[in-house]
Amino acid sequence: MFTVFTNRFLLVMFTPCQAPGAGSTQRPFNMNHYATKKSAAQSMLDVALLMANSSQLKTVLHSGAQHRFYVPLIALISLSISLQVIVGLLLIFIVKYDLNDVKKQPRLNTMNDAATVFVFFTVLINIFVTALGFETGGGRRGSL
Repeated sequence: MFTVFTNRFLLVMFTPCQAPGAGSTQRPFNMNHYATKKSAAQSMLDVALLMANSSQLKTVLHSGAQHRFYVPLIALISLSISLQVIVGLLLIFIVKYDLNDVKKQPRLNTMNDAATVFVFFTVLINIFVTALGFETGGGRRGSL
């Protein structure tokens, strides 16, 4: 049995999986490989949201200061982009460390918790950005 950690770094006992087509040969579960793939997937989603927020910021800036929610939208979108950059940096540092090193696990757990909290606030902020929306020139309500 091997000791591995879930994405929340909780201790779990795990029996290594058998390699497909390898008969009785077993290979251990590589937690670092899993964490790297997980962080890469999160980073791709973060980049997609970053691009959407950049587009929203551009739209708000083009609409001008006469927009009813101009300042709140600029502040919320800027805060969202800042949090996304912080999450991206945290993910880079999480991938950098070895998950199997017991001494580094408390730091990785803290970094993972911080990234989760920042992602939660980013989603919450983007809900407000979407709710505020903007008025188009024709007076109909549009989304960013």
